[in-house]
This record gives sequence, structure tokens and C-alpha cells, in this order.
Amino acid sequence: MKLVERLGLSVLHKLDPERAHRMALKAMKIGMVPMSGLITTPRIKTTLCGMALPNPVGLAAGYDKNCEVVDGLSRAGFGFVECGAITPHPQPGNPTPRLFRLPEDRAVINRFGFNNKGMKNAAKNLSRRTLGNGVPVGLNLGTNKDSADRTQDFAQVLSACGNHIEFATINVSSPNTEALRDLQGADALSEIINRVTDIRDGLESPIPIFVKIAPGLSLPELEIIAKTVRDSGADGIIATNTTLDRKGLKSANSSEKGGLSGVPLFEKSTRVLAQLSKITDGDMPLIGVGGISSASDAYTKILAGAHAVQLYSALVYQGLSLVEEIVHGLDALLERDGFDNISEAVGTDREKWL
Repeated sequence: MKLVERLGLSVLHKLDPERAHRMALKAMKIGMVPMSGLITTPRIKTTLCGMALPNPVGLAAGYDKNCEVVDGLSRAGFGFVECGAITPHPQPGNPTPRLFRLPEDRAVINRFGFNNKGMKNAAKNLSRRTLGNGVPVGLNLGTNKDSADRTQDFAQVLSACGNHIEFATINVSSPNTEALRDLQGADALSEIINRVTDIRDGLESPIPIFVKIAPGLSLPELEIIAKTVRDSGADGIIATNTTLDRKGLKSANSSEKGGLSGVPLFEKSTRVLAQLSKITDGDMPLIGVGGISSASDAYTKILAGAHAVQLYSALVYQGLSLVEEIVHGLDALLERDGFDNISEAVGTDREKWL
């Protein structure tokens, strides 16, 4: 971590977490945040559902909820960027405080509740993208808390924003919207995917659709979800969202309600990832997310079955320079183990997690 970044994080960590994040976004908007630029090598270039990725390390949804700093994030070293979650109508989310650092656990708890300015604002921001450096940008699709038809909300957001993005994620796994995770059942999920893919197929350029799932699903539930995703025409799965589990935490804020992310989620999410890799025989594109804070963590996810990975919470503690560190570290690990390309490593060590 660079000295200026270390100093900046020390200042931000003295502030309320949500206020600190808003300040970080403002700093990025006006160009005050140093960026790594595009990072790629022949070993880490890969493809995901037809998208060419300069590297397999992506930004998870939640960092840029309203698609405000897409160009900046595309220069931060990520191989792909996911914004959102976005709902059809603006909503304030849950009452504050709703974001908590757990420094002793290198973790974060949030109970935002899909706070965002709505799909019209997101579409406007996405339409202003100017950077064409080959870093795909995607959108996390959400649903309004008071919606009369939640299954249609996801399709509405894609209809408004789909021509400005390269992929989309159906988020049926946030623990902060009541009963949202019920939509992971076969019938509800199939209907959502069908509605979303109908919109997708009518876009100027059809895009991949992912489904983001919860970490606490049983093996039979994962089998049902994988079959539903495949049969309904979605392209892949993101494993996983945050957890409600609080086992083993040490930090003062560990009893706060909301979804837990960061290091404590690593093993749980990696096990789900490996199970999905086995269920799908490695043929379904999987994105591994949850607890990645080093190149070794990212590599472990890839060996467990991830075709690409995402991170977010680790940036709270290690800053954006972590992205460059992970990408270069991945390249070195692949070279050490004799892989010519990252695609050769996917799933080669998943059995240890089963």
C-alpha cells in the first residue's frame, strides 16, 4: 500500500463508514485517487460468457451503487466492474447507521436495503461512460421493497439500463430486503430469469445474465438453482452474497444486524463455489466472491471452480492498490504452477472443499 493511500485510509477510518465512502467516491470523481490503469498479461487474460476480460479480478456490486464513477473504476486495475444494486424506483434504504466496520475480523456488516436513486438515474450515468478500455461494466438488478411485482422489477431495470452495460446480475440473495431470498426457489427464480432474458434478447447487443446467490444454501438447493439457471437461459452464477452467520467474530460491532462480508465469509463462500463447480461439472461460468483479500485468496477461489472473482470489503482496509497487488500476484502464482493461462487452473483443486 502506498503512503498516500495509507494516510487517506487512516483519515477515512476516523469517520462514520457511510460518510467515509461518500467522500471516497467524491475524491474519485474529481481525480484525486491514484489509479493503476489497465493490468493484463497473456496468462491472466480470459473470457467470461463471451466477454473479453483483461484480467479475472472484478469489483463486486455495492461500491458504486448509483453508477457515479464507472470510468474511474475502469481505470483502477479491475478486469470488470459491477455497479448497483439498482431498483426501478428510487428508495432510501434502511435507517442509518447501516454500515459497520469490524476491523479485528477484517469484515464489514451492512444493512443498506438497496438504497439507490433508481433506474432512470443509473441509465443517465451509464450513458455518459466515455472510457473504452475493454473493461466490461455490469449492473446488479434489484427490487423495490414495496413493489407489487418483485419478479418484474429486475426486468424493468434491465430494460432501462441494458443498452449501456456489458452484463447484468439478478440479485435474489441480499439479506437486507425482507423475503428477497425466497426468490431463490425454483418457480420464482425461473420466472424472474425468463422475464430478464426476454428483455436481454431484445437489447441492441444481448448480454450475459448472472444470478447472485446466498452462502447458506444446502447441496440440494444448489442443485435446484444450477438447473433452474441453466434451463431458464441465464449464463452463470455469482457465489456468494453476504452471510447472516456471526460465528467466531471478535469485533465490537459483530452483533449488528445485516449481511456480513469480508474475511469470515471466505471459507463458507468458497465451499459453495466448489459445490457448484462439481454440480455443473465445471461447464457453467462461476464468479467467486466473498472474503478475498490477497492474491492467494483469489487463486484459491479459481482453483475451487471460479472462472473469475470479485472483491469489495477488503478495499475498506487495504485500498484500491490491492487490485494491482492481486492481479500481479495471480500472474506469479499461475507461472509458479505451470499454467499458461488462468482458464487451465479453474476447478483443479475443488475436491478439497467438498
